[in-house]
Amino acid sequence: MEPKIHNFNCPYPIESTDFNIADIGEPTLKSPIIGQKFIDPNHRVSLFTDERDLNQWQERNLPIPSLERAGPREKIYHDSAWARVGIVTCGGLCPGLNNVIKGLVQVLWFDYNVRHIFGIPYGYRGLNPSFAHAPIILNPEYVDSIHEVGGTILGSSRGMQDTATMVDTLMRLNINILFAIGGDGTLRGAHAIAEEVKKRNQRISVIGVPKTIDNDLNLIDRTFGFETAVYIASDIIANSHVEANGAYNGLSIVKLMGRDSGFIAAYASLANTVVNFCLIPEHPFELEGENGLFKALEERFAIGKTHAVLVVAEGSGQHLFEAGNTQTDASGNILHNDIGDFLVKKINKHFKSIGKELNIKYFDPSYIVRSGPAKGTDAIFCYQLAENAVHAAMAGKTDMVVGSWSGQFTHVPIELAVCERKKLDTTGPLWNAVLSATRQRDYGLR
Repeated sequence: MEPKIHNFNCPYPIESTDFNIADIGEPTLKSPIIGQKFIDPNHRVSLFTDERDLNQWQERNLPIPSLERAGPREKIYHDSAWARVGIVTCGGLCPGLNNVIKGLVQVLWFDYNVRHIFGIPYGYRGLNPSFAHAPIILNPEYVDSIHEVGGTILGSSRGMQDTATMVDTLMRLNINILFAIGGDGTLRGAHAIAEEVKKRNQRISVIGVPKTIDNDLNLIDRTFGFETAVYIASDIIANSHVEANGAYNGLSIVKLMGRDSGFIAAYASLANTVVNFCLIPEHPFELEGENGLFKALEERFAIGKTHAVLVVAEGSGQHLFEAGNTQTDASGNILHNDIGDFLVKKINKHFKSIGKELNIKYFDPSYIVRSGPAKGTDAIFCYQLAENAVHAAMAGKTDMVVGSWSGQFTHVPIELAVCERKKLDTTGPLWNAVLSATRQRDYGLR
């Protein structure tokens, strides 16, 4: 049986997958970095940490799948004096965007002596001259305090622009390093840019920094902003618990982000263990029947509990809606039906039909969760991602995203990071911990 990689969901065999990173040329210049340990270019990070999995690969006489380790190289490709850098932020807001921008600027400026750094306004629109968005000149003074506020000083937008037009703009601006900060849609755009650059035989490094508040990128354990989102969501859950307790048979419903993956809902439910029901896209539920949500809520109130807190990821329960025309946003993401409002109406209607009192309070904190500044170790993580992204770019790497795997920073081919969305394993320890904390199975919810 082939060993399973917990964050690898691509639809082709692991042993035939190319984990190597593309580069734009041979690095021959001495790095200007002083006082840091350089990473051997051949240093790799195994995708497996379990000894049994490692043994299985060795028994099959196959090379153990691994990712290139991130970090400073002794030899670099780009000459600091001639490096011209573009930074673009795309997609929805996320805690830590400004931290990453500041980190990129500081490492480029102080560690590599790069003096030509440009912010591309409003996402990929800023690379389309028809929108007339002028680049912003960035330096350490300009970005000095931006980490203290949420959002992005560069602005953002959803959706792709014509790839050829964007590469034309990069060439016209003489940009030879592009940092694309964003989620799967942004990274697909970065991959398309890297492919077009290669087709034109240009020497432009395209490096992704993974920004998805849902934490759903393949081969990446953690994306920036996720931890802060869990902090904020857990505070909102605390408030919802107070509201639920404040009314007889009070039910607070909290809808959190998670289009296709329930990581925020699961982690927030564990971060504040007042949650009684956690609903995620990976674990379908029914409203009616012996194992349905209605019956589970009835059971909780029947045993003398006078309140309940329900957390639901936005992508949960989509099978409960009538089939209709599927719509997408500008980034190509499927627009889900509003499960929060749906549950409020359906649960209210059910309890009225059985003649039982229920007082529902509904919380939809999506924009609050994503618009704050990064906190604590999340802010540190943002800087480290930025630092390693710069190291990769200056070494001439391209078409890759910097990630984190088994506690080490790594280089991941963009194509692999976005081939499928990472899902929460409902047979694994995280979901089992959620079930243990909520006790939702005790009420019959399956």
